[in-house]
Amino acid sequence: MLEIKPIQDKNAQKALCELCGAVYNPNALAYSAYDNGAPVGICQFRIIEEYGHMYDLCNTVGTDDLEALIIMGRAALNFIDLCGIHEAYFDGDQTRAAIAIGFREKEGKLFADLRGMFESPCKNHKACE
Repeated sequence: MLEIKPIQDKNAQKALCELCGAVYNPNALAYSAYDNGAPVGICQFRIIEEYGHMYDLCNTVGTDDLEALIIMGRAALNFIDLCGIHEAYFDGDQTRAAIAIGFREKEGKLFADLRGMFESPCKNHKACE
C-alpha cells in the first residue's frame, strides 16, 4: 500500500534525502512516499513570497516508481495551493515526474499554474490534457 505523508522530523527528512540521493534542505518542507513500509521517495519544497518552489521529486536510489512521485508531487502542489499560493516552479533536476504532475516550460524554467488544478473535474485544467 502506497502511503504519502508530510515529514514532521528534520532528522527523518535528512535520512530520506540520503536514501534518495537528494541534497537535504533544512529550510524545506517535505513529503515522503512509502510502499508497504519501505521508503520509495521524497519531495522537498518551499513557499517563498508568492511562489512555490519544488526542489526534489525523486525516488530512493534503485527505485523507479513514477506513480508514487506523481501522487507525492501533487500532494505538495495541493498544499501550496491551499496556502493561497497559485504558481510554482520546479527547481530540481529530475524533470520526468515534474512534467507528469503538470509543470510546463515557461521562459526556460518549469512552471505550474495551480489555479483550478485541484478543482473538479480535472479535465478542465490544461495540465491534465
